[in-house]
Amino acid sequence: MAAGFWPPAAPVDASACPPERTRDVDAGSVVRLRRRGEFLAAARGRRVAREAFVLQCVPRREPERATMIGIGLTVTKKIGNAVTRNRARRRLREALRLVLPGPARPGSDYVVVARPAALTRPFALLREDLAGALDQVVRRGR
Repeated sequence: MAAGFWPPAAPVDASACPPERTRDVDAGSVVRLRRRGEFLAAARGRRVAREAFVLQCVPRREPERATMIGIGLTVTKKIGNAVTRNRARRRLREALRLVLPGPARPGSDYVVVARPAALTRPFALLREDLAGALDQVVRRGR
């Protein structure tokens, strides 16, 4: 008899759904790194250190990923407890969202390793640091 208890479901308005994010195909699609091996491979590549993070980069050899930009984000327990780590992760993820695909090169994987300063660095400077580090690591690879 639970059917009489719950109010009827309201119709879902199409405008209530957020639009899907799309990336420019020419600039390369941004994909998340998920496997441990992808993170370990990036650790053996080029790296650029900033106050709030370390950026690691490695080119991908697979032809099917030649148009993709792989992005990974790591926040270790050295940063603090779960709440602190999540805050650092959110700040870096938003900075990445605003900067990418920009200076990143398609066909490469990038891993951002957070440092404790990622929590206190002003967001505008964090974003500038990220854009500058991406540009620097791309220039080094040429």
